[in-house]
Amino acid sequence: MEIKQAIITAAGKSQRTLPLQTLVDRDGAAKTALQMLIEEIQSAGIDEICVVVAPGDEAAYRSAAGSQGGRLHFVEQPEPLGYGHAVACARDFAGARPFLLLVGDHLYVHAGAKRAAQQLVEIAAQEHCAVSAVQATHESKLPYYGAVGGRLVPNRPGLYEVLQVLEKPTPTEAEQKLIVPGLRAGHYLCFFGMHVLTAAVMGLLDEEIAAARGGPVHLTPALNRLAGRERVLACELRARRYDIGVKYGLLTAQLALALEGEDRDEVLTGLVELLARRELK
Repeated sequence: MEIKQAIITAAGKSQRTLPLQTLVDRDGAAKTALQMLIEEIQSAGIDEICVVVAPGDEAAYRSAAGSQGGRLHFVEQPEPLGYGHAVACARDFAGARPFLLLVGDHLYVHAGAKRAAQQLVEIAAQEHCAVSAVQATHESKLPYYGAVGGRLVPNRPGLYEVLQVLEKPTPTEAEQKLIVPGLRAGHYLCFFGMHVLTAAVMGLLDEEIAAARGGPVHLTPALNRLAGRERVLACELRARRYDIGVKYGLLTAQLALALEGEDRDEVLTGLVELLARRELK
């Protein structure tokens, strides 16, 4: 399976301005979150990128993309009708081909030589199926993420066959329906904000949109149905996701980038000095 296109969703009310924010990357260069996402995608050998935006936001996003702005495709989501609806807005761009999907309010810090997107795309190509990146997440964070239940793929650590997908489950629901062997107690496999999906998901989303009758449409029910029709995997990557849309999310992401970068010692010294000042008060 060859993945040569990617979709970034950035049209949600709470999400629209986040990809436009500027941070300092691991190399000490100031970049917008959108530029970092584009670099993430390009690391996987993908240059065709579509960004789903709210009406009127295209110019701001082209500017935030810097030198890559002229190469991006843009699609508007006319109304804020949910994540699944936003993905479906890019159906013409995706066509009948598989695609990499990222959300605009997450950033990624990888361990090792390969970025998260490159790891995920390589796994999808090897396994010839849809693959969702996941991260073991404490149950206190379940209100923020979709989560999966499944079973380990034999002899493939960190790779799971998806049996069920739930949108922001309660801890009780997760405990009953999303059991995954090998995870610590109170932890569940929650979405990473990054998927490789087959073209079949667009048809399922169209059905979800028709059933919603103008209401919000989530991606999770379509993924749950996709797992019932074809092989879908979940994979823990050698990377961490940082949701910049939550409280202190931008700060946490910036610290994570800085502590993995070339200025790590300088950043640590600054943090120690800040903590020392607090102790003196």
